[in-house]
Amino acid sequence: MLQQFRSYVLPFAILLGFLFHDFWEQCNPIVPYLLFTMLLISFCSINIKEMRFTRLNFWLLLIQIGFSVVVYIVVRQFNVVLAEGTMMCFLAPTANSTVVIGGLLGGDKTTITTHTLLCNIVVAIEAPIFFSLIGSYDLSFWQSIYGILSKMIPLIIFPLISAIVLRYVSPKIHGKICQWQNLSFYLWAMALTIVIGRTVYFIMQQEVSSYTTEILLSVLSVIVCVIQFSLGRRIGKRYHDVVAGGQLLGQKNVALAVWMTQTYLNPIASIAPASYSIWQNLFNSYQLWRKRQNDVAKKR
Repeated sequence: MLQQFRSYVLPFAILLGFLFHDFWEQCNPIVPYLLFTMLLISFCSINIKEMRFTRLNFWLLLIQIGFSVVVYIVVRQFNVVLAEGTMMCFLAPTANSTVVIGGLLGGDKTTITTHTLLCNIVVAIEAPIFFSLIGSYDLSFWQSIYGILSKMIPLIIFPLISAIVLRYVSPKIHGKICQWQNLSFYLWAMALTIVIGRTVYFIMQQEVSSYTTEILLSVLSVIVCVIQFSLGRRIGKRYHDVVAGGQLLGQKNVALAVWMTQTYLNPIASIAPASYSIWQNLFNSYQLWRKRQNDVAKKR
């Protein structure tokens, strides 16, 4: 019954985000607190000593970095804005919420957490280098790294450190938090509603002379979404974790991607990662629904 209810939560959250985007735009300040609590609950269920860098991490990072460079070079021949938007859909680091969704889908939480931390650190270093090479901003390399890390550390490192401290300082509280794993899903659903609302609000506020670029950015973002989830799942299958591979390559920190695009690239290009947010969450909703159907079928 609980799994059946969960399969409808995400579509409902996305629908609410679409319908009341003006309201959810004003709720954005609470999202960091939701994500912090959500990750703290998820990290408490992970044994940090088991975290290891594997070949799966290597190939996913290589594809992410390689595709972002190749796509930019190729698409730039036709349109710079489209190149920047498409590139950011590949370059964006793994989303913090991947730990929650990947776990619900049956992926290994330790693998997902390890790659999420590693990917965000790599992007924080790589992105300033890439932006400087294409000559798109005036900030120094160190200023850029600081700006990107300041968006990542509070929502990834702090919950992880808090979970580690609780494990050794207060095992009783740590144990109770471990029992709240279901709560992390609903916190993420609430955050998702706000993120989708902000995405729709942002897209509707754009002032452009022609909607051709906006439409092309949205189309390219859904193509990139399909490529990354499909390719990630194929690589994950080789290393015996299809779910982890797909989620780690396909589920992106679009909030950070939008911010980086607006700060260092053409602001219009941020429509691509903003649209990506909608596609990836629709796909996640489908995956959770399909998993529930499979679980029900197995019980028969």
